[in-house]
Amino acid sequence: MIDNLEYNTEREHLIIPEYGRHMQKMINYAKTLETKEERNKTAKSIIAVMGNMQPHLRDVPDFQHKLWDQLFIMANFELDVDSPFPMPSKELLELRPDPLEYPQNFPKYRFYGNNIKTMIDVANTWEEGDLKEALIFTIANHMKKCFLNWNKDTVEDDVIFKHLFELSNGKINLKNTDEDLTDATSLMRTKTKFNTGSKKSGHKKSSNRPRKRY
Repeated sequence: MIDNLEYNTEREHLIIPEYGRHMQKMINYAKTLETKEERNKTAKSIIAVMGNMQPHLRDVPDFQHKLWDQLFIMANFELDVDSPFPMPSKELLELRPDPLEYPQNFPKYRFYGNNIKTMIDVANTWEEGDLKEALIFTIANHMKKCFLNWNKDTVEDDVIFKHLFELSNGKINLKNTDEDLTDATSLMRTKTKFNTGSKKSGHKKSSNRPRKRY
């Protein structure tokens, strides 16, 4: 009895593990049948069992087509039966997709991030006016905040204006403006967190225990 034990490391590799080993054995058995009539009958029975294992997919279009494709895949394309659908191509399934080309952005000033360049490009497409001017100063203030996140020391507005002029390809020039950007202290200011359970708040902690009566 011990000699007949099977370990997973010694068993055949499952092509589609979701169907289990017994389904794989049924398909392997169908491949050994001599007559095509027996193979067709067994294949239809296997398809019926595969469909019962996935009842939530019965309303999916081309569900039967998918089952037959999986049958041929699990049979390693070696099952000779009459299928209502054409057998899938093994070469097509093993064909690897072309690698995706990821965008490679190497900005000169990485501490500003890639979104800043996108915002600047959008601002360049706007018509001249108060709305565009407000957007430009918003971008400049955000650039100043990003710069301070990278370098905790203060930064002069002229440095931001110079970088903005460079990133906009000379289309946005604030070097001669009379308006100043937001103060560095205001940009880096964080919200103060209050501890409601602190003794300084003057509130006493409530207790659910009943008071002792003497």
